[in-house]
Amino acid sequence: MAKFVTIEKGLGPEGRVAVVRFDRGDGINALSPEALRQLTDAARSFEDDGDTSVVVLTGGAKAFSAGFDLKDAEGRSRRTMDIGSLRRHLKLGPRLSRAWQEMEQVTIGAIEGFCIGGGVALAVALDFRIMSRAAHMRVPEIGLGMNMSWQSIPRLLHLIGPARTKQAVILADQRISAAEAYEWGLVEEVVDSGKAFDAAMALAAKVAAQPPLSVAMTKLTVNRLAHALDDLASHMDVDQFALASLTEDHKEGVEAFLGRRKPRFKGR
Repeated sequence: MAKFVTIEKGLGPEGRVAVVRFDRGDGINALSPEALRQLTDAARSFEDDGDTSVVVLTGGAKAFSAGFDLKDAEGRSRRTMDIGSLRRHLKLGPRLSRAWQEMEQVTIGAIEGFCIGGGVALAVALDFRIMSRAAHMRVPEIGLGMNMSWQSIPRLLHLIGPARTKQAVILADQRISAAEAYEWGLVEEVVDSGKAFDAAMALAAKVAAQPPLSVAMTKLTVNRLAHALDDLASHMDVDQFALASLTEDHKEGVEAFLGRRKPRFKGR
């Protein structure tokens, strides 16, 4: 089985920084179900790691991630699944984003190139995001007749507020430039192209120099307060996704995407 994720530990001050690198070597870094599992396992591998206090997540040089892999065979099999199997399969994404959000370590995303769909969902589950000037984000799910899932809506809402969240998600074909992402509060720092990882490591070193227990407790307190009510509505996004996947508009959205044409939605 192909290994998409590598982990390097013992970096930075007192060896307290780790790097998780997600790179499929294909220039787009799409999130296949297997990639989702490997990235989830990577986050969980830090559960009992008291020696690491910061984790930097980086993608490839050309892409953080192009989002869910619509061409992956296992992913495509969703179209013929019964609703029970589909619901189980759809838990892979939320499981991934939750695993990264719940890490005790401070997490920093280094974003080069494009960060799309599931890539955005993963990025907003982290504590900090650093983006290169030429990079962009996009949330294309609605344009494919889906909904933005993986419990991402509350995370976006905390970062950028209601109107910007609607703008980012509803205007599915809109690219969010690094400058806009910074202005909106979606990323914390914008740097020259090719420098996102270096900037993330510099921030990681600053965090790693702080007392690890105080850092971990502070992160936990802030997250618990910010996300206390998130699960109330966002637990339903799996079922919204399952419902949306049964619509004619979803079929049309995917076919138009794969056929590189403009979709014609009819609200059914």
